[in-house]
Amino acid sequence: MQNVMIVGAGKGGTALLKILKESEVLNVYAVIDRHEDAPGILMAKREGIKTGTDWNMFLSDQIDIVIELTGSERVFQEIRSKKHKKTILIPGSVAFLVSKLMEEKEELLQKHQYESYLQELIFNATNDGMVVINRQGDVILFNRRAEEMMDLKKERAIGKYIAEVIPHTRLPIILETRRIETNQEMVLGNGRKIITTRIPIIEENGTLIGALAVFKDITEVVNLAEEITNLKEIQTMLQAIIDSSDDAISVVDESGRGIMINPAYTRITGLSQAEVIGQPATTDISEGESMHMKVLQTRRAVRGAHMRVGPNKREVIVNVAPIIVSGKLKGSVGVIHDMSEMKSLSRELNQARQLIRKLEAKYTFEDIIGKSDEMMLAIEQAKLGAKTPATVLLRGESGTGKELFAHAIHNASDRKYNKFIRVNCAAISESLLESELFGYEAGAFSGALRGGKTGLFEEANNGSIFLDEIGELSANTQAKLLRVLQESEILRVGGTKPIAINVRIIAATNVNLEKGIAKGTFREDLYYRLNRMPIHIPPLRKRKEEIPALCERLILKINRDYGRNVEGITSAAITKFMEYDWPGNVRELENILGRAIIFMNYYETFIDVRHLPELKNRLTESEVFDMRGHNPITSGRTLTKLMEEYEAGIIQQTLSRFKGNKTLTAKTLGLSVRNLYYKLEKYKFENNSMQ
Repeated sequence: MQNVMIVGAGKGGTALLKILKESEVLNVYAVIDRHEDAPGILMAKREGIKTGTDWNMFLSDQIDIVIELTGSERVFQEIRSKKHKKTILIPGSVAFLVSKLMEEKEELLQKHQYESYLQELIFNATNDGMVVINRQGDVILFNRRAEEMMDLKKERAIGKYIAEVIPHTRLPIILETRRIETNQEMVLGNGRKIITTRIPIIEENGTLIGALAVFKDITEVVNLAEEITNLKEIQTMLQAIIDSSDDAISVVDESGRGIMINPAYTRITGLSQAEVIGQPATTDISEGESMHMKVLQTRRAVRGAHMRVGPNKREVIVNVAPIIVSGKLKGSVGVIHDMSEMKSLSRELNQARQLIRKLEAKYTFEDIIGKSDEMMLAIEQAKLGAKTPATVLLRGESGTGKELFAHAIHNASDRKYNKFIRVNCAAISESLLESELFGYEAGAFSGALRGGKTGLFEEANNGSIFLDEIGELSANTQAKLLRVLQESEILRVGGTKPIAINVRIIAATNVNLEKGIAKGTFREDLYYRLNRMPIHIPPLRKRKEEIPALCERLILKINRDYGRNVEGITSAAITKFMEYDWPGNVRELENILGRAIIFMNYYETFIDVRHLPELKNRLTESEVFDMRGHNPITSGRTLTKLMEEYEAGIIQQTLSRFKGNKTLTAKTLGLSVRNLYYKLEKYKFENNSMQ
């Protein structure tokens, strides 16, 4: 095996290294580049290959081939003058040409393998047996269905003369005559009868290259024919299917007279079989024209026709399709959907939705635990805001309890007996959010309900609407929301007439709206309308003295949900909680307590340290002190600059932890994906750390 030294570990050197490391006759002895972080150097280190910045140190009689890829004429001449006589020096242009040829060869091989795979997949997917022979009569292709029909494995057939595989075969005759034989009956060696077609394989220039036999088991064909021709059985099955349907079904012949109905038809229309069978298709119509007759005249299906049928004039929707056999019209079949039942179910569903929404504001200020000064200030501000009609903006990290505050504000206001509606602006797609918030008129867009739809703002009239993740609104929706705040009226999608509303808006966000304004993703005028009464909810790490009381309240809730009887938590577990920074805030605390209770034995009554998962702060103390290796006291930078470096370090560590997955990074840090991209751009992360 010959030793190779690559000088120049840039893009070309890296590509060549990938090819040579797979070679069985060449050994890459060393990779040289003046830059220690060159991609080829890093790759060589991972492969255990020697690396360096000076090729002189490695140039010895042990090197058989030197490939110079720096592109420098000076380097090429120096190596040429200093190399051993037996050492071959190859310039980069030649090496690059060889590598391109090898890459093209590999691509062609892969393409050939893929096409061969597709051909074999199609060959084996057919339900017919197939055998192909070459000019000499040897079997070259033998598909899976042929194996089953002949009770012979492919390995035992390939390469053998066809007569040894299929006695009395006429394929050798096809090679001589070059004539096609179709639908020939034949008996295989195992006694199975088949119908076969034999075809010569001839190239465009007339050269014979082989022959193909395609055969089908007669038994299967006979069974299929019996199933198709067994009209009595098919009719019985069809009648059973029709009778089991909850929708009314009627069938008429080509002249428009009834020949079949199901029990649901009698239930919906009130007409019996005697009143329909043999009678004209117009018999059941009380309002409107007969869709059966229309379909028989036009030979085209009709869908979604509104009609009234039967003596009770039941409102229905009708779908009718023609029955065409061998190009001839034999009648039509109609399916009737009862609209009265659908409307009743729709009313019940809307009532249930309204009831659920009325019950959603279930928390009060008594449910909010707060002892710290910051938390007490937030509670007092919220109580004050509840007594005024002003818009409230709840700000805080994810999991701090913004929704809890929204419930409490509504229940402490004079609107508490009216609706409280929650909307997660980030959970609804942009295309649907506008119609959900403001509703739409009939025909506003394809798929719109007849009569239009009431929006959530209208449903919340005289009550409160909680807009969570307000920072995720699109520019168009922001403009419409600004109109609501300024004019106290909304405009439905597709509508022209404003609708006056009286709604208190409680908004919440965990993103920096001020930065959104600076970036142009959030309207400044909307910000000032929303920010009239901002309430900042502190994160759990800044009010750790409340953890014991929170644990007590959460354990009661989890006991009720899971049917457990856990009495409390040990002081050792509380101490562990106090040492943790809680990036997920109260939501993370509830999650950990819930997991602990689930995995506790039923005889255990207190949560201890052994029940808890590992609670490790994401940063060590030294990393928290300075994320980028600077001393904050001596560096002379401002607090804002230090906080930005701290934030950038956390994002970089989390990105590395999830191998560059930005969706997981944003979810872990409690950011929206949009906000994460903003921060990545702000801190100018390298592309390779963002992949």
